[in-house]
Amino acid sequence: MGQNNVNLAALIGSRICHDLISPIGAINNGLELLNMAGSSDGPEMELISESVENASARIRFFRMAYGAASAQPVGRAEVVSILQDNTRGSRLTMAYGPLDAQPRWAVRLVFLALQCMETAMPYGGRIEVSLTDSTWTITGHADKFSVDPALWETLSTGIVDDLAPAHVQFGLLHHHTRDIDRKIRVTHDENGALSLSF
Repeated sequence: MGQNNVNLAALIGSRICHDLISPIGAINNGLELLNMAGSSDGPEMELISESVENASARIRFFRMAYGAASAQPVGRAEVVSILQDNTRGSRLTMAYGPLDAQPRWAVRLVFLALQCMETAMPYGGRIEVSLTDSTWTITGHADKFSVDPALWETLSTGIVDDLAPAHVQFGLLHHHTRDIDRKIRVTHDENGALSLSF
């Protein structure tokens, strides 16, 4: 995958997320107006409201992971908010360690890595993100992992010929870390922890 193609894909991702967030925000505003008018009782309205919140959370996550990145800093509060909104009601929890704002390109790598880790934790668990001496480490803790060796090998080889759409994060994470001259290291220890660092 060429550099121009990846940049174009990122711009497309940004555009799609930008265009989708507006109508979802409008739906949410409409729900608030209905609530103020006392017309929002019932399971139907609750389901719509929940769906809008979930869609909004996913778009914010996708915008960070697949949109165009820059050196513009992203504050801790924004990252934590996106992660909390995306794991609400799920069997997965995420803990983001860095206290300072981080460059958007770095947060993009973290979000792609989180999606990689999610694929190995279908039964839930806890994912921790830490930053030590410029090295990011994403560690998953779970009672049971489901690791596809061929899929995780993409992180080192970058071969994306047979990559399914649901696993595009593996190819992109390899590509973006290679661009900044970093290698991805994956470890799986006996204590039930799976780590990915770059």
